[in-house]
Parts: sequence; C-alpha cells; structure tokens
Amino acid sequence: MSAVTAESAQVPLGLPHRAPAASRSRGAGRAPLRPAEELHALAEAGARELGDDAPALDVAQWAAQNFPDTLAVACSMADAVLPHVISRVLPGVDVLFLDTGYHFAETMGTRDAVAATMDVTVVDVAPELSVAEQDERHGPDLWSRDPAACCRLRKVEPLARALSGYEAWATGVRREDAPTRTRTPLIGWDTTHEIVKINPLAAWSMADLTGYADQHGVLINPLLYDGYPSIGCAPCTARVKPRRRPPFRPLGRIHQDRMRNPPYEHHPAPHPSGTRHLPRPCSGAWPRTGRSR
Repeated sequence: MSAVTAESAQVPLGLPHRAPAASRSRGAGRAPLRPAEELHALAEAGARELGDDAPALDVAQWAAQNFPDTLAVACSMADAVLPHVISRVLPGVDVLFLDTGYHFAETMGTRDAVAATMDVTVVDVAPELSVAEQDERHGPDLWSRDPAACCRLRKVEPLARALSGYEAWATGVRREDAPTRTRTPLIGWDTTHEIVKINPLAAWSMADLTGYADQHGVLINPLLYDGYPSIGCAPCTARVKPRRRPPFRPLGRIHQDRMRNPPYEHHPAPHPSGTRHLPRPCSGAWPRTGRSR
C-alpha cells in the first residue's frame, strides 16, 4: 500500500480544537516547558514506538497527543503538505514561516492562501533587522557578498528564537531528498535547539508527496511549475532546466554549496511529465483573513 493510500484513512482521534496561542513566551496561565531531559526521553520512546516507517498520520497523531500545545510546524511555503497532514489531527497548529524580507511574491501569496484557507495558525518569524536596517548596518546586498551571514541573520537565528518557545517541531525532511538524509528518523532529538524533532514525511517519495497533494487539493507554490525545483529567497534562487536535476538533491540555489540552509524543507518539483499531479497553484495575493500572527 502506498503512503498516500495509507494516509487516506480517517483517523478517529477525538482531539479537541486547539485555540491559537496568543504568545509563545510561555507567559501567565501557561504551563512551563518540560525539561530537555524529559523531552529527550519522550523522543526516544516515540522512536521505539513508531519505528522507521509508520504512516505520516500515525506520526502526526503521536505528536498531537504528546505536544497538543507546544508543537510547531515549519513550512517554507513551497507546498502546504506538512501543515495539512498535521492540521488533520491538530487543528489550529502553529505553522512557522521565516519571513526573510526577500521572498518571491508567489511565496508570500502561498503563505497568505495557507493562512486564509487552512485550519492552521501561520506565525511569521521575522529577523531582528529589516532589510533596510541590515543594509545600513552590514552594507547593501549582504546575500551577494556573504550568503552564510545573511542566512544566519535572516533564517537561522530567527528560527532558533522562535523554537525556544516550543517542545517539538515538525519538518518536511524526506529521506530521498539527499544521501545525507537516508537515515532520517520519524522521531528524533534536535541537539541544536534541544527539542523533539518530528519528520512525518521522512519515508515518503516524491510520488507520495505529489499524490497526497493531488488527492487532498493541497496548496502548491506556482513557482514549482515555472522551473524552480527549490524555492528560497528570490536573490539566491534561480530557474533551472528540470531535466538537469540530479536524483537526490534539488538545484536552484546559486549558493547551494556555500551556505547552510535552515532545516525546514523546500521540496523539489517533479519531472514535467508529472506536473499534472501538482494541484491548486496559488497566484497573486490572497487576503489575510485566516489566523496568522
């Protein structure tokens, strides 16, 4: 049975709808975050329970039961498959979007569409400096001179600050994305952020991903139709010829070998013969009528 077929079954969880959190500072009226040692032990127990190839919805259910109020979902807005999977068992879940100030209009449109149409809470994670402030302090176009520093200021550090208010986060890492990810666990321990890291889609193929998106009408960034197998900040992303994509890692980042990307995922586009499986491209700006902050 394919992963998409397996994920089609209804999951009777009976979990209550979670109201969007007003803040992730864990302020008054909210329980404190559990110690890292307790969370690490919980991650190990979850890994033993779920094994290496549990269905994505089973992984999502485990996450919802253990982190009903302290789970974040990372999403680059290349597609909304992971937020869709998690929100089926945890409505209103926080979806972290790194708003670097350099995104394509299509990416911002996808972000707005996700906030307006899905049962999630989009959380815009912004750098401490605006683009203008960064230009003033570090010189114009830092990305062109020191892409690693720009990535650190606009992605890595903001993500670390955002995750400090959660006990677990879910990413879209898949084992087939790269040779270095072939052993990606479904449940693991993030030593950098000292929280539980959950990878519900780790065992999925690209066919599983696009099949799920097609079956459920999940939003897709229109740039994936336009020669961008990987979508990041506009200055550091370029169109490529789809047939030149190697079997494991996506192209498209002009600085791919010179900078370390933050660990939420940009899914490569399928071969043009399979683009018919990509549903619902977003275009233009969507009104921000959904939950977001």
